Amino acid sequence: MTAIAYLNGGFLPLADAKVSILDRGFLFADGIYEVAAVLDGRLVDSAAHLARLARSCGEIDLTLPLSLDAVEDAQRELVTRNGMTEGLVYLQITRGTDAGRDFLSPPDLTPTLVMFATPKTIVESPAARRGIAVKTVPDLRWARRDIKSVALLAQVLAKREAQAAGCDDAWMVDDSGAVTEGASATAFILTQDDVLVTRPNSHAVLPGCTGAAVAALAQETGIALERRSFTVAEIHMAQEAFHTSASTFVMPVVQMDGQTVGNGAPGPVAARLRELYVEFARRTAV
Repeated sequence: MTAIAYLNGGFLPLADAKVSILDRGFLFADGIYEVAAVLDGRLVDSAAHLARLARSCGEIDLTLPLSLDAVEDAQRELVTRNGMTEGLVYLQITRGTDAGRDFLSPPDLTPTLVMFATPKTIVESPAARRGIAVKTVPDLRWARRDIKSVALLAQVLAKREAQAAGCDDAWMVDDSGAVTEGASATAFILTQDDVLVTRPNSHAVLPGCTGAAVAALAQETGIALERRSFTVAEIHMAQEAFHTSASTFVMPVVQMDGQTVGNGAPGPVAARLRELYVEFARRTAV
């Protein structure tokens, strides 16, 4: 089947989807993105992702060319046209294509909106069954990490550093020695006192949609939740560690900086929360 993309109001073969080299997303990273999971051919936690999209666009004074309902309709149509049952839908909106390269754009510029779908096995992920190894790296990002910017160079470098060290992913650490979040995920630990810990929302971290849902599910099952910063040393003392994202759901971390986390296998809390999130995803998908 030919892969289909969405570009500025129309659907066309992915190979034919072209954006100008003068697009401000290409020249300045002047744009916002979102990633939503697809299960059983439906969008997972769509309302949360669309709300975050609207918030991020508002924070940089970028106007969506479609209503949120129309965006969701286009995403669903994209899933249908690609015949996708499980995977991800990527959405990116930039300030648009200008006549040249100028830091200040004209106020009447038309935004560029693109979307494409990528099949991926998420529920039966082999990595989730075995757990992953993570490397901690300095957090080199800009101060407004709560905005889902397309400027992802620091995350790319973090993942490359982790890969070079033989790890599967990276968690980022701020100047105080506290973990901010994963390179593309929300970080959690389970303390020896059975308390689930994750950093509170602020300008320092992206408000994770999957993380918020998992935190709510944890509290519903009676797991104590504490929103605070935690250090790398606390990870090494924790019973479990995991991170959450639309592309991985709940991913157990079994090794951090070469040291075993817990007993070196995915823990029961992470495994249960993953099960609960899959149930939630299937129950609420649209």
